[in-house]
Amino acid sequence: MALTGRTALLAALGALAVGVLLPGWSGILAVEGVLLLGILCDLALAAPVRKLHFTRIGDTSVRLGEIANVTLTVTNPGRRPLRALLRDSWPPSSWHPGTEVAASRHRLVVPPGERRRVTTVLHPTRRGDRQAERVIVRSHGPLGLAARQGSHSIPWTIRVLPPFTSRKHLPSRLARLRELDGRTSLLIRGQGTEFDSLREYIPGDDTRSIDWRASARRTTVAVRTWRPERDRHILIVLDTSRTSAGRVGDAPRLDAAMDAALLLAVLAGRAGDRVDLLAYDRRIRASVQGRSTTDMLPALVNAMAPIEPELVESDARGLVAAILQRAPRRSLVVLLTGLDAAPMEEGLLPVLPQLTHRHEVLIASVADPRIEEMVRGRGTLDAVYAAAAAEQARAERRRTSQRLSRHGITVVDAPPTDIAPALADAYLSLKAAGRL
Repeated sequence: MALTGRTALLAALGALAVGVLLPGWSGILAVEGVLLLGILCDLALAAPVRKLHFTRIGDTSVRLGEIANVTLTVTNPGRRPLRALLRDSWPPSSWHPGTEVAASRHRLVVPPGERRRVTTVLHPTRRGDRQAERVIVRSHGPLGLAARQGSHSIPWTIRVLPPFTSRKHLPSRLARLRELDGRTSLLIRGQGTEFDSLREYIPGDDTRSIDWRASARRTTVAVRTWRPERDRHILIVLDTSRTSAGRVGDAPRLDAAMDAALLLAVLAGRAGDRVDLLAYDRRIRASVQGRSTTDMLPALVNAMAPIEPELVESDARGLVAAILQRAPRRSLVVLLTGLDAAPMEEGLLPVLPQLTHRHEVLIASVADPRIEEMVRGRGTLDAVYAAAAAEQARAERRRTSQRLSRHGITVVDAPPTDIAPALADAYLSLKAAGRL
């Protein structure tokens, strides 16, 4: 049972009337007895809550930043009309802060034997699975003095997928890929390792590409054209340990790494390469293997959606073992991790030769743009100290990158807004150089 604000107001007015007109127990019993009788009548005439039936339909997945609609159907099988205030409970991260009260509450009237629908509009602010908690119903009587209240468990799950904001860079990278494949008028000569076709010599062509045997059978000089390798294996590895939990801007490093991984995966799929995914810290958090080009992107975003950073140190030896198990033949291993000196020197650097001996390795890291801002800070003593600390941190990242480069590893270090296109460009450069 729940009392309304109207009941409280009438009780206050009744107390005032008793104090002025009928002081004493007789006045209290007369006024408050009438109010109590009204409350009991209201409860008796209110539609029962336990007999209501609920069903849900609506969206089951949505990209982060977009809107999802979930429709709740309320059926009143009783003989009394339902006048209800309904609260559709979801986790707080299902809406922007401050909007959850208006978005989750609905008023409705359901005549006996009929049904009504209400739609809850969700605007999630975090990745992952959002599960409906309970539907709380407050059924009011015709006088509006009291209400019956109860809750029903109506399960529903919405998976909030990564937003893939870097897809805006895809057209320009696909244009570069077509240039590498020789499908545009701009032909890149002498690159790639797979023979494509013969064509007539053009002044400026590399003389090493001339096919003398084919030229002997023609009246013109013929040159070979090449295309980048196809059907290569790309293994994208997400480090989900504590270093990925640090917030860079408005989101964790892991979110920016996922966005870069999605752009690379789509680009590599369009290039005819096979893409797999591995998320690891001290155990496997997610794995996607053997998907076709059409199924790859949905499989990746669904696998990435529930992953959250774990506040543990990464197991570098276990990570390398998992990579070697999934990539027994030569592959491009793209590791999205941090470039912090201590975790890199104590964990990954000692076991990297096991990877570089068999695979081409590319390490990408999300840099904090706040460091660059602090480096330029001047004017106060605190700003100078902050600039010195930021410069030291930047120098450590440069030294770590140089140590990795000496192992033959390609390193990409860029802020969140640039990490996705920078990683795609590094992949295209490796492909053009025939290093895959």
